[in-house]
Order: sequence, then C-alpha cells, then structure tokens
Amino acid sequence: MKVAILGAGAAAFALAVLLKRDGHDPVIWSPSGEGSAGIATTPIRASGVIEGEFAVTVASKCADAIKGASAVIVALPAMGHRRVMDAAAPHLGVEQVVIISAHISFGALYLDELLTARGLKVPIVAWNTTLLRSRKPDSVSCRIATLRKRVDIAVLPTRLADRGLAACTALFGDRFNLRSDLLAVSLSNVNAQGHMALCLANFTRMELGEVWDQSSCSTPAIARLVEAIDAERVALAAAFGVEVRSAKEHKLQTHGAGATAAAKIVTYGPASVDSRYTLEDVPYGLIPTIMLGRLTGTPTHLHQAGVDIFSALYGRDFSLANDLFSLSDTMTAGDFQKACQDGLECL
Repeated sequence: MKVAILGAGAAAFALAVLLKRDGHDPVIWSPSGEGSAGIATTPIRASGVIEGEFAVTVASKCADAIKGASAVIVALPAMGHRRVMDAAAPHLGVEQVVIISAHISFGALYLDELLTARGLKVPIVAWNTTLLRSRKPDSVSCRIATLRKRVDIAVLPTRLADRGLAACTALFGDRFNLRSDLLAVSLSNVNAQGHMALCLANFTRMELGEVWDQSSCSTPAIARLVEAIDAERVALAAAFGVEVRSAKEHKLQTHGAGATAAAKIVTYGPASVDSRYTLEDVPYGLIPTIMLGRLTGTPTHLHQAGVDIFSALYGRDFSLANDLFSLSDTMTAGDFQKACQDGLECL
C-alpha cells in the first residue's frame, strides 16, 4: 500500500521504517526538502526496536507524494502543520484517508475546513500521540525507542470512523482505541503536560546542551508536578463529559503491563532550548487547554503558569504563537463539542 508521509523528522522516518518493514510503500515529502535530502539516495538506518536499513522513496512535490496513496500521514511538529495542510489539501481525494500523528491543537478542524471549501469530506484520523517514540541522530538515521502497544484515535467526521479505523489497522495492526470524537482524543494527549514539567525542572540542562536521560531525571518531585498538571486536564475532560486516562494510565498503555521505570533504550532529553518539547507543546498543547478551560469555567492555573514561565525564559509571548487553533467569541462548549464530531461547517 502506498502511504504518503508529510514530514521528514524523527516521527516521519520511524513511520517510514515501520511501513517499509511491513511491506508497504512509504513516500516521504518534506516541505523544505532539507530533512529528506539525505535519504534520497541512502537508506534510512534504523536502530532500537527496529534494526536495519530501509530504502524509501522521496518525493520532490507534495502532489507527487499524495497521488495514488491510500493514506496520507501528517508527521511533523505542529509548527509545520498549517504549511503542510495548506499544501496537501488541494491534492487530496475522496478515496484517501488522512492521519495526523500526533494530533495537537485541533489541527483536524483546520484541515477539515480547507477540504470543506472544496466540497470534500475524507476521514481525518487524529492520533493522541505518536505511534513510535523516536529520535533522528543525523540526516539518514532513526533511533526507535518504543512502538506503542495502544494509541487512542478519533475520526473527523465521526460518520467516517469505520473507514479511518480500518485504514490504521491495515497499516499498523490492532493497536488503536477508537474514541467518541476529536475532543475526546485531543484531551487524551498527555505530552504537553509531561514535557512542561520535565523541561521546567531541567531547563538549564537543555540550555547548556547537556546529555541527560529523561527517565533518571524524572524525579519523584517531577512526577508530583506532572500529576498536578494532569489533574487540570482530567478535570477539563470531565467538564465536557469525556472520560480520559490519567498520565500514569497512559504510561502503562505505552509500555504494557509490568513495565519498569527503566526503559530498555535510554531516551535522552532535549540538548537545546530549540526543542519541540517547548516550542511545540507550549503554544500548541498548553494554550488550547487554557482556551477550553475558559470556555467551560475549568481552572487551568498550572497550564497558564507554564505558559507564563516559558514566555519569560524565552523572551517571547507563546500565547501568540499558535497558528492553528482559536475560539470565536460566540462559540459555546456545546458548539465546540459538535464541531469535534461533524466539523466546523455544522455550526
């Protein structure tokens, strides 16, 4: 099965490796072309839970990557989602399925709006997190730490959920939990909360470029902070009538029963302040949570504190950095929940 992968970072490389290993035909397209230049003539060298060399096709144009693909996967940090969705939307067809890995900041609504303008509805599958935990050490390598056992997904619009789930299963096997709607799966994403606590407590390590292990640096104090931040997310979900797993339960889903704190493969923390753990998760993860908190009257004090502290650390206003998601002044919680089921045109 041909699969277009839009992006050329660690997530894109890991997905390409997994798909190629399992007999599919992944085609990578990079918006700038820089991230994919190294693998145009050289196989991806994979290490970790998947080992080997995997030659994949690189497309020079977005249209070429999408043409004839059964599925199209958006696999890059949220800072690039709008650019990629703008490029992809004119070329998508009714027979295709779009997967967003990992969905953040309600980007599925943005893409749905672009497609609605064309009179087109396709299943847009939102993953609550990446299927693989991976790093890209250099331009041709991918280090895969984890292939997740279960991932929550939602499909927009919900009436196309069966098609979306079937596509994911055909490509990656039976490892997906279908949730009720986009809101449920978005509120299941725990990355922003976990990364906020980890980076706040280890920021000087990042700034000094130190090599540090996330597991050993996730001390009991950080665990308590994660739990406190996560409690705000869980309360917000409850305000919408949505059940979500806690961060602890999410960790169990990722690693499986009997998993210990010591990972089989060390996962290093960011060695630079130019990290998606902050530059992506603060504006695209924390900010939407705060917006939804205001919509429902749910306190999100720790989320707001995180945004304010990171804004001070970086000397920029992260509240202005999100180009995907905003709420209209007249939208109610009920309006937003309906949009997460049927798309914005239902309002």
